[in-house]
Amino acid sequence: MRLILSFAISLLLTACATAPAPTGSGDLGVVIERANGTVAVVNTSSQTILGEINRLGDLSHASVVFSRDQAHAYVFGRDGGLTKVNILTRQIEARNMQAGNSIGGAISQDGKLVAAQNYEPGGVKVFDAQTLALVADIPAEYAPGKRSRVVGLADLPGHRFIFSLFDADEIWLADVSDAKLPKVQKFPQIGHQPYDALVTPDGRYYIAGLFGEDGLALIDLWAPKPEARRILQGYGKGQQALPVYKMPHLRGWAVAGRQAWLPAIGRHEVLIVDTDTWQEVGRIPVAGQPVFVMARPDGRQVWVNFAVPDYHRVQVIDTQSRQIVRTLEPGKAVLHMEFTPRGEAVWISSRDANLVSIIDTESLQTLGTLSLPSPSGIFFTSRAARMGF
Repeated sequence: MRLILSFAISLLLTACATAPAPTGSGDLGVVIERANGTVAVVNTSSQTILGEINRLGDLSHASVVFSRDQAHAYVFGRDGGLTKVNILTRQIEARNMQAGNSIGGAISQDGKLVAAQNYEPGGVKVFDAQTLALVADIPAEYAPGKRSRVVGLADLPGHRFIFSLFDADEIWLADVSDAKLPKVQKFPQIGHQPYDALVTPDGRYYIAGLFGEDGLALIDLWAPKPEARRILQGYGKGQQALPVYKMPHLRGWAVAGRQAWLPAIGRHEVLIVDTDTWQEVGRIPVAGQPVFVMARPDGRQVWVNFAVPDYHRVQVIDTQSRQIVRTLEPGKAVLHMEFTPRGEAVWISSRDANLVSIIDTESLQTLGTLSLPSPSGIFFTSRAARMGF
């Protein structure tokens, strides 16, 4: 009996030693495969692909937010599909074809509500995060029979969401604490054609870029009576209208310390702005029209990618010296970048090269690559703990 028991314990210990260790959700992320309606689930430490989740619809302009437990990703598709996927089991748990054309969304501070911003029919819809059942519908109707496309949706503390109306030149702040009767505060005449927006990491400022004029709109959300005001007027296009080959994505704006690093619309420049005064304090010439201007988590570096014809390049700016320290060429059609949670590496998608490159942010050497069909957005679960992401 002792021999049998000893043999059984030996087998058990061997099995435990060889069994794969469980994967924590905080080590994971997803990469959008835009051409085939699929997301790849990746491990950021082992730098591997764990599997795929398909049948997610049109992902040509997809974005993702994560649940508080980081086990679920909410995927917003261009076709209006909102899909809740479990990235641990790699299964679809719920799906809602909630609109005709959607370009992103947000999740509430407590993780109980998911909101989608829609071009068609125009407005914001809010869903129960568990079931994806509709709990509130906020049509962006700015005149009788006229609805605006919605951009720049972001979460705020409480059950609040803020967003911009491209066609109405307005910003709306919606409180859905009572989902049956949402309260909407409207900020009219904020500037022509707000095309995207962001909330600063502390949740204080909401800033919308303006495509129809030089400048941006800013709201101080901590003010007793928030009002919209213009900042950086004349910063972007200059005295003559310049062609814009791809709209900058303002969610990639870099806030490092008390400075914001912003893409100048249409110009080959990155702007540096003091976040106390919201005045320009510098600008850096770069290789092309910047699309994403993203800060490493510690704010020590800013990474920039570009619109065509320079979309095979990425430039790294040192925020202390304000100098470009390296120009990289990871592959054709760089669409997105994502830093690991503490910033030791950055993942870069090159759509036309069918490649994701993983680069060490200190040595700037390539650590590895992953082959994926038409990769675009890269989203890590660490976003779950960040406001506005």
